[in-house]
Amino acid sequence: MKKPAMKKFVVERILPGAGNLSPEELQMFAMQCCKAIILAGRPYHWIQSYITEDKIYWIHIAENEASVREHSRIINIPVNRIAEVKSMIDPLAANDQLNIENNI
Repeated sequence: MKKPAMKKFVVERILPGAGNLSPEELQMFAMQCCKAIILAGRPYHWIQSYITEDKIYWIHIAENEASVREHSRIINIPVNRIAEVKSMIDPLAANDQLNIENNI
């Protein structure tokens, strides 16, 4: 049986005061997230989250957007926006051109 393709998603959740959450509150969010992955019983990976003043951006790998929404329903933390990652760049993406320009 063929495994479904996994996709990467950026999940935005507006949470006023997120930047002021205590380590204990952040640990509680992490525990909820991990429990939901187990309860969902399907391929799902929470990679990491970025916390700003009033938002949390979660990076997830899942089969589809519906799986991300189901995970959010289980942890009872509303989703404001889900975006599928189509590609990624980082400083290494510039290396070949920089090497050519610098005769390396």
